[in-house]
Amino acid sequence: MHKILVTGAAGFIGFHLCKALVEKGYYVTGIDNINDYYDVNLKLDRLKELGIAEKNINNFEKINSGLHKNFNFAKLDIDNKQQLFKLCEDENFTIIVNLAAQAGVRYSLENPDVYVQSNVVGFLNILESARHFNVGKLVYASSSSIYGNSTDMPFAIQNRSDEPISLYAATKKSNELMAYTYSHLFNIETIGLRFFTVYGPWGRPDMAISLFTEAILNEKPIKVFNNGNQSRDFTYVDDIVNGLLSVILTEGKSPKQYQLYNIGNSRPVKLEDFISEIEKATGKKAIKQYLPMQPGDVESTWADMEDFKANYNYSPEVSVKEGVGNYVKWYTGYYK
Repeated sequence: MHKILVTGAAGFIGFHLCKALVEKGYYVTGIDNINDYYDVNLKLDRLKELGIAEKNINNFEKINSGLHKNFNFAKLDIDNKQQLFKLCEDENFTIIVNLAAQAGVRYSLENPDVYVQSNVVGFLNILESARHFNVGKLVYASSSSIYGNSTDMPFAIQNRSDEPISLYAATKKSNELMAYTYSHLFNIETIGLRFFTVYGPWGRPDMAISLFTEAILNEKPIKVFNNGNQSRDFTYVDDIVNGLLSVILTEGKSPKQYQLYNIGNSRPVKLEDFISEIEKATGKKAIKQYLPMQPGDVESTWADMEDFKANYNYSPEVSVKEGVGNYVKWYTGYYK
């Protein structure tokens, strides 16, 4: 049975992945620094769903879940190399899944240092941990934002991706290059997944669906950038987790040590249509404030996933209508 380390375990995707792995019976240790980039209470409530009580959380101290005997959690930052090494030495992980990162495109314009520290220095520490403690497989999150403003649709892994238009995207591209180097030099299996606009229950409050839902329910204006002329490959979180599970738990699927894939819904949706689905789910009309494109944003995203489907038999299942409906139901229940 694999012993799996999941970084960013209190985050949106990390929480859902930990829950899925634990329910399948795998031994999982989750780590997170629980920073205040957005509401800490949401992160603590995610951990509570995994059986981790806030009162028991202390820096660097591993604690056991009150709900799952095969889940542990430690408040730990991946840029703390000493503590990360100690954890890996003690636990002998066979797989690391790195989902810890400073997220957000617009935030990177104001706080660039945070992105380099977490997304570059932190990722280097993850690679060093895999190298020195004989971790068999490293799976890590990249992003569709690395394609920049490419108009070569759909985005394929073979497409040019060396013109990122945000620092966040640049740090994610650096992760892919660093992973390649470590696969080449130290024979570590690394698999990078470029996520495409993930949404769903327990999502971050700074994400578009959260901002739109809150504003529509409270009859406040929503900001629609680029005058609504944007489209996104919106991908429901359960589809992302199923893709991650395929990569994490499949043995010997590819002879290549370094792998890179897109993971999305592969059905782009116009922003106006996405807002329309939220209107239907909430039963209210949006008050739209049309604004120009924001720095760092891209006009469209669309994932080509032929390689991923071929190698891992992956197929997304959740439509935007179903996904938005699930999100609004969760949102109204959680925020009452």
